[in-house]
Amino acid sequence: MKYGFIIDNRKCIGCHACTTACKSEHDVPVGVNRTYVKQVEKGEFPHTRRIFSVMRCNHCSDAPCVEICPVEALYTREDGIVDFDNNRCIGCKSCMQACPYDALYIDPDNKTAAKCNYCAHRVEVGRAPACVDVCPEHALIAGDMDNAETEISMLLAREQVMVRKPEKGTQPNLFYIDGDYQSLDPDEPSKSGPGLWNSQARGVGHYAKAAEKMMHTNDDINLLQMSIDNELQAAYQKKDSENPNYIDVLNGKARRVYDTPDKGILWGWEVAAYVTTKAIAAGAFLIPFIVLLLGYDVSSQTKLLAVGISLLALGLTGLFLVMDLDRPDRFLNVLLRPQWNSWLVKGGYTITIFGLLMTVWGAVTFFEWQVPENILLWVTAIFGVILAIYTAFLFAQAKGRDFWQSPTLPLHMLVHSVMAGAAVFSVIALFIENESWMALLGNVISIALVVNLMTLVSELTITHPTKAAKKVVTMILKERYQGLFWGGTIIVGNLLPLILVQFMPGEYTLAAAGILILIGIYVTEKIWVEAPQRIPLA
Repeated sequence: MKYGFIIDNRKCIGCHACTTACKSEHDVPVGVNRTYVKQVEKGEFPHTRRIFSVMRCNHCSDAPCVEICPVEALYTREDGIVDFDNNRCIGCKSCMQACPYDALYIDPDNKTAAKCNYCAHRVEVGRAPACVDVCPEHALIAGDMDNAETEISMLLAREQVMVRKPEKGTQPNLFYIDGDYQSLDPDEPSKSGPGLWNSQARGVGHYAKAAEKMMHTNDDINLLQMSIDNELQAAYQKKDSENPNYIDVLNGKARRVYDTPDKGILWGWEVAAYVTTKAIAAGAFLIPFIVLLLGYDVSSQTKLLAVGISLLALGLTGLFLVMDLDRPDRFLNVLLRPQWNSWLVKGGYTITIFGLLMTVWGAVTFFEWQVPENILLWVTAIFGVILAIYTAFLFAQAKGRDFWQSPTLPLHMLVHSVMAGAAVFSVIALFIENESWMALLGNVISIALVVNLMTLVSELTITHPTKAAKKVVTMILKERYQGLFWGGTIIVGNLLPLILVQFMPGEYTLAAAGILILIGIYVTEKIWVEAPQRIPLA
């Protein structure tokens, strides 16, 4: 048994009965939807055509939301329905980043993720989903695709159907008859201007909290701006000067006119901050470890200082992670109810184990216990490297964000950890007795900066296979984030420190370079986290 949907675009009249029935059946709060009707307008007035497409969860056979969910709040049933348990959800929003179809939302009332669940409670008693029952044109068809006698199986056998984003490899079980490419691909049409239906008043997650505060200020202009802060394009308003009399309604210009609300930034400054502090935590150990491998002596004082810095940064990492959750009261579910395919779980355990190993190393150093330190150091180093890079694999599980699929992202994060560790020690060298190995810090910083610049060039210039990833690169280099990138990442975070280290050597300039590096790391992570989220998914 395998349930699926067919949407017959030949019949859909855009009445939104499916949206209304779904909200009524599941008591969906105002401002969010489990299913909605997307409208795309083609051509130019007066020769226009409006096309309707129902958007919802695709109940994928290889659902990325299930794989990334750290607490098994999302799961695939034996009948193929992708369902959810909001009693487990921690509000991490990973599922929303993983879904290429923008099918999930954070419930503004209980702060947990939710989506279409195929009306599983109705299916279990032999009834069709509410949206199917209410559709006046029978444009929505649901049923068991494994049963050759069902209507959905017969339609799949004789009709030409399309799915959304087949390149994602999710094996979606939502099919469109007479599917329109410009309706199904969010990158194709230009976006309409601000309006009632494409502005989400309450937002999502932290965005919702901020928006709700604004709602009580009577500052309607600022609220509207906040609700639609997504650089709405007005290109559709421009007229072609060439061949003005020719209009192809079916293949002409297209714009989204009644669209899904923009959810804003799901992972904000907290995630950028946690990636930065995580880099410091790993780097504070990796630098002394590398120095010891090179045969230099590291004093007990420096070892204890490294442990203290690492544990402090690790504590801040955990704090930022919890702050980003919309259900922070459930953060222990990551450790107590783990779903081991999720890199959020692997990362949570890595943070815990690395913290314990650093504590043991500190205790061994402080109490001068006679234990095989080399074994302890190597085990800690392995977890230190995993700590540095695991977020790259978490981002890679977020299949909805194409830019995060970069193969060089693990190197990017490892280099940032080395840079962060060297930067921290370059600053604290001003306050502790200078050791012989600290003369290496300038060289370590220089090498790390060069490798980092090469990594950035690689990430931004490699062949990006999708339009979404290319748009992110353009956004970074030439548009919204160009100031932060060129000023914060390149100049402040890389070139100035390199100049200071190479041409103005000294303990104070080295410390200044370290501070600039830490600023640059945070700015870079802010850009890398935020920019891909500004690309629409539906």
